[in-house]
Amino acid sequence: MKHPSQASGDLIGIDLGGTAIKLGRFSEAGDLLAELEVPTPQPAMPGAVTIAIAEAVAKLDPDRLAARVGIGHPGPADGAGRMARIAINLPGWVDVPLADWLEPMLDRVVTCANDGNCAVLGEHHSGAARGCSDVVLLTLGTGVGGGVLLNGVLFSGHRGAAAEPGLIGLDPEGPPCNSGNRGSLESFCSIRGLRRLSPLPPDELNRRADAGDAEALAVWQRYGARLGHGISSLVYLFTPELVLVGGGLGGASRHFLPAVWEQVTTRVQPTSRDGLRIAPAALGNGAGRLGAALLAAQRLG
Repeated sequence: MKHPSQASGDLIGIDLGGTAIKLGRFSEAGDLLAELEVPTPQPAMPGAVTIAIAEAVAKLDPDRLAARVGIGHPGPADGAGRMARIAINLPGWVDVPLADWLEPMLDRVVTCANDGNCAVLGEHHSGAARGCSDVVLLTLGTGVGGGVLLNGVLFSGHRGAAAEPGLIGLDPEGPPCNSGNRGSLESFCSIRGLRRLSPLPPDELNRRADAGDAEALAVWQRYGARLGHGISSLVYLFTPELVLVGGGLGGASRHFLPAVWEQVTTRVQPTSRDGLRIAPAALGNGAGRLGAALLAAQRLG
């Protein structure tokens, strides 16, 4: 499916989140040319979200300078990049044919992918993973997502369903997860998991920790210990040179990364963590939409 407007090399990248939809129009080189953020409809049912995306694209690019659209969404896509298979933290998102729905509405070609996969591509292009070949990225927010690069190539696994690092198990008797698992990394290290450690919202916990509040610092230390437990398993599996932490909770990483590193050095043999770095992601909320745009360039020609 090609359109006359595809004479332009511009790309649109979209990062669909539970609270906001972040869009950017990019050059083929990945330079941001225009941006827009709109709230995600509540409840975030597939039909309402699809309409909101279509309206936002029309507002972002009224002159139709971009004809290729990439969308990063929570959860895995199918291998062809046409369907959002499941999003455990969004209602009704099971086998949603997102590309098929959007293409006639936008009159543009569309591809979709796991939002964590998009984020790691964005960080690899122009963020903290630039120049690295083996990278694990975790997005810490409403859920815990992520993406993996192996030998510089996105690891998408069987039928495109990888990677879901937030759903690995830490404690078989732990809190329930929307995936059906118990004691997953997500159930401990998402915003909901952080609330089990403190009733304070993350921004307030971060502010108090910045001011040296001992209780807030202790909360982040306990959070980092759980996260470090999960990252230790991921390091054994992928032996990356770099682990990045991003997402909404990533802004507090200076308060929890020391505890993460303490767990990793305790739990992981030196041979499996030789040369390993653990660092905050650099692009913030911009990584996902950039990676989605880059994926559209790769897939849609």
